[in-house]
Amino acid sequence: MLLPLPDSPFELATWKQATVQFNYHISVEKNHYSVPYEYIKQKVDVRITRQMLEVFYNHTRICSHPRIYGRIGQYSTVESHMPADHQAYRAWDAQRFLSWAQKIGPNAVVTVKYMLTSFKVEQQAYRSCMGLLKLADKYSVTRLEAACKTALSYTPRPSLKSVKNILTTGQDKLPNDVSPPDSKHSASFGFTHGAAYYGRKTT
Repeated sequence: MLLPLPDSPFELATWKQATVQFNYHISVEKNHYSVPYEYIKQKVDVRITRQMLEVFYNHTRICSHPRIYGRIGQYSTVESHMPADHQAYRAWDAQRFLSWAQKIGPNAVVTVKYMLTSFKVEQQAYRSCMGLLKLADKYSVTRLEAACKTALSYTPRPSLKSVKNILTTGQDKLPNDVSPPDSKHSASFGFTHGAAYYGRKTT
């Protein structure tokens, strides 16, 4: 007369509320779990057991993840939760972007390494890295490496926007002895005139 026992033992669960961040993840106990991007900015209910984490919106389960243990700050990301433009870069990964940058030059490598670590979710950096790749196609590999070098002379945290601006304004073509911009003397493109411009002699 007794019903069969369930396949898995009963697990105690705790419930929490979380808000889906702009990176389509929620933070639970200092680790991060992806949610379908359509729920960005929405409040969701989270059911937590020893093995699983389930996410509910209006009492409907929208996703689940195996529970993350170990060091804090880890991410569990499901590809289908990403916007379409993020999914487009899944064929690439950090190592592939770095291998590509190594063919450009050491300054491109440093720039890509910074971009890959500048986002909470690595995949979010792929768009910037792909933008660099397209700049190489448009302006040439040589100019891109020079632009990355110029960007790094201005800041240790180069962005795609800054590298693109350098290429657009031609700052990568400037002589090596041209000083980077300062607060007192700057041209419209963000560089100072050399000594020859003012008629001074150089040694």
